[in-house]
Amino acid sequence: MASALKDIYNVPFIHKLISSIKSEYPPFNGEVFTSAVFDDQWEYRTLKERMRHITLKLNEGLPADYEESLDLLMKVAPHFKNEDLAAIIFPDYVEVFGLDHWELSIAALEHFTMYSTSEFAVRPFILKDLDKMAKQMENWAVSPHANVRRLASEGIRPRLPWGMALQPLKKDPSPIIPIFELLKEDESLYVRKSVANNLNDISKDHPELVLQLAQSWIGSHPYTDWIIKHACRTLLKKSDPAALALFGYSGAEGLSVQNLRIENETIHIGEELQFSFATASERNEATMIRLEYRIHYAKALGKQSAKIFKITENTISKDKPLLYKKKQSFRNMTTRKHYPGDHTIAILINGEEKAKLSFIVR
Repeated sequence: MASALKDIYNVPFIHKLISSIKSEYPPFNGEVFTSAVFDDQWEYRTLKERMRHITLKLNEGLPADYEESLDLLMKVAPHFKNEDLAAIIFPDYVEVFGLDHWELSIAALEHFTMYSTSEFAVRPFILKDLDKMAKQMENWAVSPHANVRRLASEGIRPRLPWGMALQPLKKDPSPIIPIFELLKEDESLYVRKSVANNLNDISKDHPELVLQLAQSWIGSHPYTDWIIKHACRTLLKKSDPAALALFGYSGAEGLSVQNLRIENETIHIGEELQFSFATASERNEATMIRLEYRIHYAKALGKQSAKIFKITENTISKDKPLLYKKKQSFRNMTTRKHYPGDHTIAILINGEEKAKLSFIVR
């Protein structure tokens, strides 16, 4: 989680939490809680560490009985509907203290996800009893509430970012498939994005399963087609032939890249690489193309690392060459550090490299 996000947990948030709890439970000691939360390590904690720290200190001031405390927090949670991510302290309380109170906790996770998300907190329950939770996810998948339906997919993602990995489902994702079947035509884009991301996760370990599902689903509904396209994005970036063919990108024979040029053969870290090129076709019929560029970045110790960037999906014909001007930033970011050295840019049509040039970064 990005460090800038940790400041969602701040003094106004804690004061609001205290006020909301005291309205339902007057014995709650706000001064003791505030002092315990903002200890001498507070500034050094990450977002998730702050969340868990609040959860643990919150428990010290709540009733000792889990059911009583849970009922209290379920009344408080609606006050934080607009707090989004910060409100995950409520399902986090269930994750930490509720694993041995199954029925109460599952009902609470469903309730709390209406005001934030229970996608992280539900995962220990999945690992404790996968079969039982898979059935619960199927029940959630037919909920009238989009947040709950999304939980059915997002909570069981094998590789959920920021969440613990679900190793059994990375090995065998078959328990997730019935959930997808229930959500593949969901009217909510929020839900469809989750289904697509879940399938994209699975494609990294089981590409054949995702392609089989995609081939059986495609053309059945516009919402389903949207899910399939986004679910196959990693396979498309890897130039998987079956994935490319599924979306009508039938090879690259007779297609070419012409006049690939870069503005400066030497650029400096912090500047932009500017390049241009044209695409042409010798085919008699109009052809769908997926156009990408791949940069081989110089890395530390003389190594290189390649990354592919999508340009567009278009249709090309003999009498309609396509011209492109693009730029790529070489500014250092938290997700990518640039190194001086030799680099290469290549243009790909339907997954096949058609032209490349070298340049130097200093």
